[in-house]
Amino acid sequence: MSRTPFQRQSKTNVGSRVRGMGSMGPFSEGAGKKRGSPFRLLGIAALVAVAIIGLAGNAGAQAVYGSIAGVVTDTSGAAVPGATVTITSPQRKTVDTVTANASGFYEKARLLPGHYEVKAELTGFKSKVVSAVTVNVDTQTKVDVRLDLGDISETVTVNAAEGQLLKTDRADVATVFESKQLTELPVLDRNFTKFLLLTPGTQQQTWQHAASENPQGSTQTMVNGQTFSGTGWQLDGTDNRDVILGIVVVNSTLESIGESKITSQNYDAEFGQAVAGVVSVQTKSGTNSFHGSAFEFAQRDRFQARNPFSQPDKPNPLTGKVLPETKKDQFGASLGGPIQKNKWFAFADYQGSRDTVGGSRLLTVPTAAARAGDLSAYGINIYDPLTGIPANRQQFPGNVIPANRLSPQAQAILKLLPLPNAAGTDNGTRNNYNKQGSEAFDADQFNTRVDGRLSDRLNVFGRYSFAKYSLSGPTAFGQGGGAEFVSLGGNSKVKNHSVATGFDYTRYPQGDER
Repeated sequence: MSRTPFQRQSKTNVGSRVRGMGSMGPFSEGAGKKRGSPFRLLGIAALVAVAIIGLAGNAGAQAVYGSIAGVVTDTSGAAVPGATVTITSPQRKTVDTVTANASGFYEKARLLPGHYEVKAELTGFKSKVVSAVTVNVDTQTKVDVRLDLGDISETVTVNAAEGQLLKTDRADVATVFESKQLTELPVLDRNFTKFLLLTPGTQQQTWQHAASENPQGSTQTMVNGQTFSGTGWQLDGTDNRDVILGIVVVNSTLESIGESKITSQNYDAEFGQAVAGVVSVQTKSGTNSFHGSAFEFAQRDRFQARNPFSQPDKPNPLTGKVLPETKKDQFGASLGGPIQKNKWFAFADYQGSRDTVGGSRLLTVPTAAARAGDLSAYGINIYDPLTGIPANRQQFPGNVIPANRLSPQAQAILKLLPLPNAAGTDNGTRNNYNKQGSEAFDADQFNTRVDGRLSDRLNVFGRYSFAKYSLSGPTAFGQGGGAEFVSLGGNSKVKNHSVATGFDYTRYPQGDER
């Protein structure tokens, strides 16, 4: 049996984040279906972003950024209005400035996840610098600053913000995985969706989609007892869930993920389509210096043991091996850096997989005698259906069906099935066929992202992700079908795409509370 899945999900989310943000969701295509080129998709996404620049007002935000907020006070705990708060990214050298309001409160939203430095200053007070402030995706980091009396030219530096014992801006229950955790935790196949199992209240579904329908390897996971299809998947703020199968469309490579937030309870209303959990992924951005990585992981069958129940102890006459051929290679690289320092940054990565996974089956096929009508070895009585009602039917002599009574259609089907190749049990009528084979699976994935800081008020980004999968799964009976060796037998070719583009424009002057 050959199955070629065809899934297509094309979703456009258009809103504004203070001024505007546009995005296009992912879709996947099966073999033999033509789609626009990646450049055309990027062009469409860019037009969407430009078209919404003129939209007025505020709209629902998407989980793309994080934020920093806090209160500036003096040593007595009184608010310090008018204090200037400067937020700097050491990696990109970008600078944002906000002014504390009458209550001493300040906030800078729409920050890319990463590490920042927060500096507060006002005439009559010593400047205060809080370094190593971590901003997570879809999370507000609280940084309260207490200023000491003194000259503004004096600076007091603390290594990190004081611990936030209580989260006051939202009530969600979430687990955050940063890039270091994603790349260093021991995940055998580097499958991102398995990190969902590391969060409280999750359990893997007892069954999984066939590999031909799910070549990206999405793990179906229940969150708090809810169906796996109720989990929402977000990639850079765009919908990344297959509306038919309920699984992730683009299973992001670990090298491309800057950060991931898995929310299991009390997520925001913007994730209305989710009923279980929400997985938000933010891809990496380039920095002011070049950074890269390269990796390769290999597995071989020489480190595996023979299955005594389904694999013979004699070498295969064709391959000379006891075990069916199995080898897995996963390799890739990433590179990020500046296009124009302090303004334009780029990141790209590639991951490839070349897998040959072996399997074996111990099955039952009709004996040569049975194909000729002789069923005497099976230990059951065979009756002639043309000799009356079931209670009065006569048994075929010796349980042998005459040759002229055999169905030609059945004989044609039996020719597709192999003859027994093992002694078997029950007079050789059961477990008499042993077969080994290997399934080939190839995958190629890449991501490209560009971030630009056009001014202190305008930031833009664009990302394109592509994944191509090819699966060839032989069956135990060849043309006759039968059980698969590894996954669902047959051939499958799938291409998944995801495009996201957006901009962030602050319409009001800094400090204006309108």
